[in-house]
Amino acid sequence: MDKGVLYRIAGPVVVAKGIKPRMYDVCRVGNENLMGEVIQIEGEKTIIQVYEDTSGIKPGEPVVNTGQPLSVELGPGMLSSIYDGIQRPLPVLIKQMGDFIKRGVDAPGLDHTKKWDFKAIVKNGEKVSPGQIIGEVEENPGIIHKILVPPDQQGKITEIKSGKFTVNDAIGKLDNGFELRLKQNWPVRIPRPVSSKLKPELPLITGQRIFDALFPLAKGGVAAIPGPFGAGKTVSQQQLAKWSDAQIIVYVGCGERGNEMTEVLSEFPELTDPRSGKPLMNRTVLIANTSNMPVAAREASIYTGITIAEYYRDMGYSVALMADSTSRWAEAMREISSRLEEMPGEEGYPAYLSTRLAQFYERAGRVIPLGTKQEGSVSVIGAVSPPGGDFSEPVTQSTLRVTKVFWALDAKLAQRRHFPSINWLTSYSLYLNTLDPWFAKNIAPDWHDFVEQMMTILQEEEKLLEIVQLVGSDALPEKQQITLLVARLIREVLLQQNAFHEIDTFCEPKKTYQMMKSILHFSKLANAALDGGMRLQQIITTKAKDRLSEVKFVKDYEKLLGELTSQMEKELKI
Repeated sequence: MDKGVLYRIAGPVVVAKGIKPRMYDVCRVGNENLMGEVIQIEGEKTIIQVYEDTSGIKPGEPVVNTGQPLSVELGPGMLSSIYDGIQRPLPVLIKQMGDFIKRGVDAPGLDHTKKWDFKAIVKNGEKVSPGQIIGEVEENPGIIHKILVPPDQQGKITEIKSGKFTVNDAIGKLDNGFELRLKQNWPVRIPRPVSSKLKPELPLITGQRIFDALFPLAKGGVAAIPGPFGAGKTVSQQQLAKWSDAQIIVYVGCGERGNEMTEVLSEFPELTDPRSGKPLMNRTVLIANTSNMPVAAREASIYTGITIAEYYRDMGYSVALMADSTSRWAEAMREISSRLEEMPGEEGYPAYLSTRLAQFYERAGRVIPLGTKQEGSVSVIGAVSPPGGDFSEPVTQSTLRVTKVFWALDAKLAQRRHFPSINWLTSYSLYLNTLDPWFAKNIAPDWHDFVEQMMTILQEEEKLLEIVQLVGSDALPEKQQITLLVARLIREVLLQQNAFHEIDTFCEPKKTYQMMKSILHFSKLANAALDGGMRLQQIITTKAKDRLSEVKFVKDYEKLLGELTSQMEKELKI
């Protein structure tokens, strides 16, 4: 190991002399062995970002270069775990030191003592390729953890055995002498290789009507949720983590407030997965990196999360990664960049901000992993917290360049208690056309037509509301008054959803379709009744339309919709 001494300290950025590292090597800094990563090399000087608090360390203290990049341990035992930004398990740290993490403490990402029941699915003498599945472990009830050949290894199996092993035990050997284990280590900044990338043609069903109907996200796609403080970013992210049809969830709380992370940590273990009926935590990895933790670890937490997500993708799972919030990650980059005295870009962020964001989001995708024909996917949903809700600031703008779905949260809607407070006029999804064939085949052939009609009515409403503010709604032609009525139904019945109601919290696409169909059916009947001579007041006071919102809160929605449709037809019969 390479040894040197501390030369200069500036917050989380320190300068060492006397070591000859490579970029991104992990170093141990000072007498307390603080963990850091090389981020710049200038002649004899090595600049290191430290993942822990550096107060009290002095020039002259030792620095040791480990020669290894920042890596995570990948293997059985990650699901249900709660890590910090550099994959130290928080429950283990609590036992060691209580509620606050002390400095220089290390703990492996996986439990090295627990024995797992491994079943080999390859035989002696068989040739294996990089990424091939060689066996299985039941990690949690109903979730099979597939043991893979590391992406940089291949050859003939000379030895393989089933049985109970810890993650460090050798379970087999290749003819080149490489020992196969249940775990593998992977550098977090390097994307895991894949065989090929596929088109984003399958939707990630979220159970949230506004997302599934108007602004769908594809599996392997990338979405941004920017919004000001209090607009509901974290609740939206948590809803997506709870209900989206991804098989594995990785939730990165990057620089969030401690009480928000506490809510996630206390709520997730109590939730039941709607598909399996088992605890939701069984298929979730949580990375908790709160705003009072050192900034450098915040910068690493995003990479730790995406590497874990890629590992499960390589087994053939569809994974959803929630990054809450990438603004805090960008702020950590800005702080470290200023300590390095780099030339600042817009609003003090480093000039490479958009490159780093793009590198992170590009790791999403629907792919065929190495060594298998099964497809896997990583969908990334990144929250952005623009100061003062200003979407023109650099992090939001750089994110929008690389994401194809934009779910814009609106503080005014949140103040009016319209949740999820997604602004339907500024949000968009560029996956609409690629996902149409799936919705047409699996839900209904006229799904796309309904969505387009909804969007047209909502855009029409926006224009009419400007006139209403000047002259009042009574001055509008009767046809346009009906448009306003239908738009209100779309907003209140379809787009509003109660995250805390046991039935309304999740809405399957078939139910969303039936609700759209009923609202548009009312629109058709109302316009036909008006043309047939019915008075506007009579149409506005129909009782069936007012009961449409009841549909959200009942399980047997088809029966209720059938009753309301026939009631509507009676009331609006000319």
